[in-house]
Formats: sequence, C-alpha cells, structure tokens
Amino acid sequence: MCPRRRDHAPGPTATSEVTERLRTTILDGDLAPGTALREEDLAERFAVSRHTVRSALARLSAERLVQSIPYRGSRVAQLDVDGLHALQDLRGALEGEAVRLLRERHGEHWPAAVTAPIQAALATLDHVERTAGWAQTTRAHSGFHQALVAAAGSARITEAYSQLDSEILLLLTHVRPDYPPGSLAPEHRTYLDAAQHDGGPAVRAHLAHSTALIEASLGQRNRPA
Repeated sequence: MCPRRRDHAPGPTATSEVTERLRTTILDGDLAPGTALREEDLAERFAVSRHTVRSALARLSAERLVQSIPYRGSRVAQLDVDGLHALQDLRGALEGEAVRLLRERHGEHWPAAVTAPIQAALATLDHVERTAGWAQTTRAHSGFHQALVAAAGSARITEAYSQLDSEILLLLTHVRPDYPPGSLAPEHRTYLDAAQHDGGPAVRAHLAHSTALIEASLGQRNRPA
C-alpha cells in the first residue's frame, strides 16, 4: 500500500520539510552530482504531491544545489572548474568586504567581543576535524567563515554570504582537498590573525590556496579511470 500523501498539510510547511530532507540527503553525499531528481519518484518517497516536490526543487535550485533545465527535469548540481572560480570570486568579494569593515572599525586588533564567536567556531572546527568525518568537518569549516563574515555586523553581507553555503558544501562533500589531518583549524587560526593585520590580501591569499587545492581534487575526480 502506498503511503498516504500529506496534501492536507499546509503548503509552505510541507515544502519546507521536503526541502530540508532533500537538502540533507544531497549534502550528506547520498546523491552524486548529476543524479536525476524525478518529481514522481520524490513525491512517492516523501508522500507528498508533485506540486510540493516542484516547490522544494525550486528552492534548492535557488541555492544552486539543484540544476533545473526546462523540459529535461532536475538533477543534483555539478560544479566545474569555471564554476569553482566564479564561486570563490564571489566569496572573496563578500568576505573581503566584511574584513574591510572590521578593520575600518577596529583597526588591526579586533576586540574580544568581536572575535569571540569566531574563536568559538575555530574551537568547533578543531574538535570536529579530530573526531568526526569529512561531512561534519565541511560544516564546521563553513561555520568559521560564516562567523567571520557575521562579525562585520552587516546583515546584507551576512545574508548574501550564507546563500553561497549550500553550493560550497555540495562541492566539498564530493571533492575532498588534500588537507593534512588536523591542519584546517591551525590554518584558519593563522588566517584570522592575517585578516586582522593584512585585510583584503589575506582574504585573497587564503581563498586562492583553497581554490588551488579544490581545483586539483576536482581534476582528479573528473579524470578518466
């Protein structure tokens, strides 16, 4: 017997639930990039209407987790080298502006009240990197950058930066850069110090380093067997 569809549930609530469950499935790596996402199959899986699935896919498309092509359906997004550089350029613009604002207000020595959330995110990254898997580490890594951007106090920059989060998490879920074990937290601690003293050049150098590592891993993943 097929599970009863929850069409009686309020649309936004049902859509949000399906969006979150599908987002988690994608970011946990259970669906590889390029995997087709068929509305009928997903409606059956989540026991909702195809309209609800279509709305959830539209939200995930806005996050760039899903690519929807007219008359060809939807699939888990794939990011190539050009897309990687475009994403990192945008991250650099937003993160660089956040650091500029912080330096404009606080100079090269940011108050403890400003750095406390960033330091907490660093501690989380250090712990997760040593005790958990790659998926959890990517989320903790993202938490550090989110905290750094949020410290600037610009709601619009913070919002814009958070909208990139799913896309970079998807990339890192399937492409693991060559970071030596236990190196991420120390590297980001050094980055935080450099951002305070050097500003924009430190942001650009940090992202250029990660871009090179991700690009190398992306090339290895796409290399024919």
